Amino acid sequence: MSASYVTVGWNRQKKIYDAILAASLIAYLALFIAVSFVIHPTISAETAILRALATGAIILLHVILSIGPLCRLNRRFLPLLYNRRHLGVTMFFLALGHGVLATLQFHAFTSVNPLLSIFITNTAYNSLAGFPFEVLGFFALVILFTMAATSHDFWLANLSAPVWKALHMLVYVAYALVVGHVALGSLQSETHMAYPLMVGLGVLWLSVLHVAAARKEVPVDRELGDGPWVDVCALEDIPEDRARIFCMSGERVAVFKYDGKLSAVSNVCKHQNGPLGEGKVVDGCITCPWHGYQYRPEDGASPPPFTEKVPTFAVRLQGDRVLVDPQPRPAGTRIEPARIETMEV
Repeated sequence: MSASYVTVGWNRQKKIYDAILAASLIAYLALFIAVSFVIHPTISAETAILRALATGAIILLHVILSIGPLCRLNRRFLPLLYNRRHLGVTMFFLALGHGVLATLQFHAFTSVNPLLSIFITNTAYNSLAGFPFEVLGFFALVILFTMAATSHDFWLANLSAPVWKALHMLVYVAYALVVGHVALGSLQSETHMAYPLMVGLGVLWLSVLHVAAARKEVPVDRELGDGPWVDVCALEDIPEDRARIFCMSGERVAVFKYDGKLSAVSNVCKHQNGPLGEGKVVDGCITCPWHGYQYRPEDGASPPPFTEKVPTFAVRLQGDRVLVDPQPRPAGTRIEPARIETMEV
């Protein structure tokens, strides 16, 4: 977390992560280009580099879209989520390099503006096999540029988390455009189906992952009722310093047990809508598992000098049962925690 916008200083984990990412990309690009010359001795260096950048960007895009559902299925993948924006910006620069080289190679030596040439060189917009696939790639790159340019927390804070999240969900539109770009491009320029086959397997992989993650989330979204007090679980069902997540009045609520107390807050982190209920209480504060944003359990407010706040919910104990009032209080409202040692019998 940061109280102001300052020059980014990577911690040790991020430095290691970025070093591995950079080394892996350099190795991949070098290997791809070398293998291309072995398999196709007559291939030009420009084409080999063009394809290396394109395949590298597509692989990273699949990795990026896999991280979210993988984290839903297994918490071991959370470190990847913590660094996902690094992958996204890196992927954009690979895609940008591919787009710039392709434009220079195929459209720079015409009598019209190269960008305009992308749209008017091939006008078979009513044909599937002959569709101008470069146009799809262009609009995918525009979306990826928008996401990379707004990846800093400055934009997140000023656009608001919901707007920022909606903007970055356009990555799925970009992915669909990339799939069309590769599939239609291969249909027009390749004699084999290797590229569309690999993209098809990628689509299948992502579809299976997202369906599996969605199925796991179904029980959490089962509406428990709208009050005035909802019996959510037994006290022993909530681990110490952690939470159980429940859906009430159309909202996910995280009920935390810590230091002999119970408190409930909205499950949605103000940073990037991360799942607070999947985090834990560290140093007396609920800590988001995505990027470490913290909130006090009793009032849902971040400790000074930070100003983020989330809605809170009243909690009480009846015997060994945990009851929650599903009516949210305004963000930052203090509610006295339920004391476990004084629970009613």
